Amino acid sequence: MDASSKPTCRIVKPGSTYDGKQGLSYFEGIAAETVGSTGICMHLLTIPPGGRAKAHLHQSHETAIYMLSGSAHTWYGDRLEHHVVVHAGELFYIPAGVPHLPANLSNTPCTAIIARTDPSEQESVVLLPELDALVEN
Repeated sequence: MDASSKPTCRIVKPGSTYDGKQGLSYFEGIAAETVGSTGICMHLLTIPPGGRAKAHLHQSHETAIYMLSGSAHTWYGDRLEHHVVVHAGELFYIPAGVPHLPANLSNTPCTAIIARTDPSEQESVVLLPELDALVEN
């Protein structure tokens, strides 16, 4: 490996956003696409009041979430039959392959740091449109 292709430390300033398959906008963060990571991605997500994602799962990849501010409702399970509310200061774990749908039902934005064992961030996202109607806003 030559010096130009040797991995190195990098700072990423989450200024620009991208629209994820899940229907939310993410602040660009740590990923294969931005820093060449090979085993992890980490992004900042703000869900606006009333915002929600599409039902989805991350095939073969785990997700860890730290809620910075606000709170988010998340329905999860094969038929989105389980429900939790994640509040600021709490951590939430989603195992690989578990269908889920997060939403912000409050009148203020909620912001979270999301880390996933998928370095390419959007590659493992599988949309589950047949589950979307199971959660009403």
